[in-house]
Amino acid sequence: MILQLIQNRFLDALATLTDEPQVYLDLIRVSQNPKFGDYQANIAMPLAKKLGRAPRDVAAALIAALKWQDFLEQPEIAGPGFINLKIRPDWLAEQAESAEKDDRLGVKQTDSPRTWVIDFSAPNVAKPMHVGHIRSTVIGNSLSRILRFLGNTVIADNHLGDWGTQFGMIIYGFRHYLDEAAYAENPVQELGRLYRYVRQQADADPAIMSEVLQETSKLHHGDADNRKLWSDFLPFCIADIDRIYKRLGVTFDTTLGESFYNDRLAPLVARFEKDGVARESEGAVCIFLEGQETPMLIRKKDGAFLYATTDLATLEYRQETWHPDAILYVVDVRQTLHFKQLFQVARMMGMTDTELQHVRFGTVLGEDGRPFKTRSGDTVGLESLLDEAEKRALTIVSANDDSKSGGRTLTDEERLDVARKVGIGALIYADLSQNRESDYVFSYDKMLAMNGNTATYMQYAYARVRSIFAKGEITEDDLAAMRAVPNAIVITEPAERDLALTLLRFGEALQGVVKEYRPNQLTAYLYELANRYSSFFEQCPVLRAEEDATRRSRLLLCDLTAKTIRKGLELLGIETVERM
Repeated sequence: MILQLIQNRFLDALATLTDEPQVYLDLIRVSQNPKFGDYQANIAMPLAKKLGRAPRDVAAALIAALKWQDFLEQPEIAGPGFINLKIRPDWLAEQAESAEKDDRLGVKQTDSPRTWVIDFSAPNVAKPMHVGHIRSTVIGNSLSRILRFLGNTVIADNHLGDWGTQFGMIIYGFRHYLDEAAYAENPVQELGRLYRYVRQQADADPAIMSEVLQETSKLHHGDADNRKLWSDFLPFCIADIDRIYKRLGVTFDTTLGESFYNDRLAPLVARFEKDGVARESEGAVCIFLEGQETPMLIRKKDGAFLYATTDLATLEYRQETWHPDAILYVVDVRQTLHFKQLFQVARMMGMTDTELQHVRFGTVLGEDGRPFKTRSGDTVGLESLLDEAEKRALTIVSANDDSKSGGRTLTDEERLDVARKVGIGALIYADLSQNRESDYVFSYDKMLAMNGNTATYMQYAYARVRSIFAKGEITEDDLAAMRAVPNAIVITEPAERDLALTLLRFGEALQGVVKEYRPNQLTAYLYELANRYSSFFEQCPVLRAEEDATRRSRLLLCDLTAKTIRKGLELLGIETVERM
């Protein structure tokens, strides 16, 4: 990475002036304005204050100690002491050529790999997945992919809600309202109907809610009949959820639901009481936390355990089993207090060396600014969301294909495949391109737009690059021969330089994601790359280049662009299409 190289060189230069050189490295950043170079070091002012010297003198001393000649043009001092840095075009060409030959596109794996557990998606299995599950699922999946690509060990854990009150509702409904024919034909659909119907009845009648809770309690305490029904229901529910994950291209390394931890709960509470971590209060068992008005409740008066109890048992299991360096919980912002308490208790349990992060996210809103619902007021089902996205994408793909001169270029089967990739990709990208902590308004029209920062635009950009090779009848063997030529990439035009520089910042974009667990850092990078390529394509003829060497160089830049877009989208969990 260019930024890392610059930081490493400044680290040595800073060591000649201060005994804390590491403190200043974050002050080296990508320039916001190209007239100030490619990168800018804003180190001299704060360091000058510490040293009691003039900032421009400190900047001059840093440049004098800096080893820059092999990859930078002469650094410049601007204003009160900013150091402007510009990359040499010959070095850019050399690095772009190296990246073009590299399966990893020039992105090195981390020198300090870590083990990460990422807890994401985690639906309640007895309920249909809905729009609220899309954010956790796609954010967690993209973080898992990116961390793995950078050389880390990742355990993607789907902590299913397979043990809660929803099963009490289904068991109660199964015994009182079952449509046997419907259950035989489509078990999941009938179980979903029972859940919704009993929930409505329980909301209106406290007596029914009481019976639902009794059924749940019997399940948790090992009642043979309820356990048998639960065991019968669970495979149907999980198969239905897995079908949605397959459509989204999401996989997990382990799927351990709440039920897996049931036998750990009573011993955990007993141990916490014995060790003084928890104590009884008004018949319940609580953990009282410093600075928190509300204690963490881990066993109710009636002996029932809670969500928090299961999370503590899960945390303990993960620590014992995988010894992670970090655990990420990709869960919506409404659970902020819960995770603050959970992490506080984890420290009390001795987990002081494990990074614990709540990767929180906002709500998906309708165009009325409220949580996205159907017209009848129900939460929008995730499967219907995927169906509609694919349907709308098919309309766009068909219109785009039919408008081409010479008529259709895609078969019906190809159109359906492209529509699937475009529709699903649009949903995923629309979510990941947001600041995850913000709410965002759901709009099919915006997410499927052919311009702007959308998956559709990115997939089109990829297909557009690939079309050059089809048009020029350039094969992979041809590209391999081009790569074998010494100094195959040559940069002379500003648009070539801008494209090469952006391509070499791919690794920086991935590091930006990991720094704060924000996939929108990668979507922003890909959008910038697509725009840089568009400018390059307009200003620099490729197939019609005047010189063979220029044509070869530009074709290799095109190939690296296509591979970078494809890999970037893949890391977000989005497929590409060759034609669109």
